Amino acid sequence: MSRVFISDGAHAREISLDEFCAQTEDASFSWVHADGWQEDARAVASRCDHMPQAALSALLAQETRPRCTIMGEGALVNLRGLGVRDDPTGDALVSIRLWAEHARVISVSYRPLAALEPVIARMLAGAIQDPGDLIAELSRQITEALDPEIAELGDGLDEIESGMGESSASEVRRQVSEIRATAIGYRRFIAPQRQALERLSMAEAAWLQPDDRLHLQEAADRCARMTEELESVRERSALAHEELTDLRAEQMNRQALIISVVALVFLPLTFLTGLLGMNVDGIPYAHAPWAFWGVVGVCAVMAAAIGGWFFATHWLRR
Repeated sequence: MSRVFISDGAHAREISLDEFCAQTEDASFSWVHADGWQEDARAVASRCDHMPQAALSALLAQETRPRCTIMGEGALVNLRGLGVRDDPTGDALVSIRLWAEHARVISVSYRPLAALEPVIARMLAGAIQDPGDLIAELSRQITEALDPEIAELGDGLDEIESGMGESSASEVRRQVSEIRATAIGYRRFIAPQRQALERLSMAEAAWLQPDDRLHLQEAADRCARMTEELESVRERSALAHEELTDLRAEQMNRQALIISVVALVFLPLTFLTGLLGMNVDGIPYAHAPWAFWGVVGVCAVMAAAIGGWFFATHWLRR
């Protein structure tokens, strides 16, 4: 649902989109957040006839990457943040497109952004009074929400590395693959988001105050740190996967060794029983009453001797 907020410099309130479009005088600052699936964005654009056509097309684009493009007195900014928890569709990071100019911000999103509600609360509390405040606050909320999520990826990988070999290798490999895929998906958007925030912080825009630039640069620095953490998680995941592969190969080699030892123990016994089991004349002691137990005893002694030799030479510990 589209929402409109206006501020007179001291107080802010929410109005309807129709009321906003019917206004004849612009407020000291207004923020319109439009639902991309509706035609609200185009209706709002009619109030901004000086908006470049390229900016309007970018606002309505469904597939976006973080970026910052300065267009005259305005700026087109695309950011990515965490979506709401009950929205399982699409990427984990939801995009929001913003067109910022003097006294006005128009934002468009196709999916709910988790950081949006805290920013709206700050707007209604009167803490946001210009486009620079809004984008800086949105960037701060996005990075603060992403920081623990990325740290959790590293913590999960720490637990896997510390418990390597204690659980099922297939289950651990699945967890490592999920962490690596999540880290790659996050990095795909967080790395360019850092560049977008840095470019905006250095933009020559009159509506950007020095404190806004400072907050944008701080958010860019946090994105840089998160990018480095994601790179570390991706590399550690690859190493953990290789270690799990080596561990599985070692387990298979050990099982093959045990099977080989058992086969070597029974090989001479099989030869002996096969030789005595031939149905031909001349088998020694074929009619002796003690012959069966004699053969069993000989086999037991041979098995014990061979097994003792394997034990003495530490074959089972290799």
